[in-house]
Amino acid sequence: MRGFALYSMISLVAVLFVFASGPAGSHEGHDTTEKVLFTKHFHESLFDVTERAAYSLEVLLDDNEYKIGKDVIGIVVHDNKDADVIGAELIIAHKDLATGKTAPGTLTVTDKKNGLYIVSGLDLKREGKWELLITVTKTGAADSVKFIFPDVLKNRPSKGKYSP
Repeated sequence: MRGFALYSMISLVAVLFVFASGPAGSHEGHDTTEKVLFTKHFHESLFDVTERAAYSLEVLLDDNEYKIGKDVIGIVVHDNKDADVIGAELIIAHKDLATGKTAPGTLTVTDKKNGLYIVSGLDLKREGKWELLITVTKTGAADSVKFIFPDVLKNRPSKGKYSP
């Protein structure tokens, strides 16, 4: 009788242990998704991640770190794997927030085929408060980011890795 009671007790402990540990292969409580990191390469550039974190955009404003030219900006585009985005369509809207009017002039976007896009005809040194809306589309995935001038010029993150 004692042997049966001991056997029953060991069996009960073993069953409780199996059920308490959860189903085999369970990853509950363990995050298996990778953390998305985007790279900002330059000190004086603007940087942000798009609304749905599909892309990061780094806007090169002047000739200090990257030679671009007058009324010309460079935009470095990375995907959510932090790889250069080549062959994307960039739509840029530059408008006055006080009036809602689009800035005058024609913008030209040139893909330099290395994740860098050159935008000419864009004057970011205007008076007042302006919005620069950049939409990136590649293989049907469109996402956008807004930069509000001059506010965005006051708080530029240093170069490094950033998570959305």
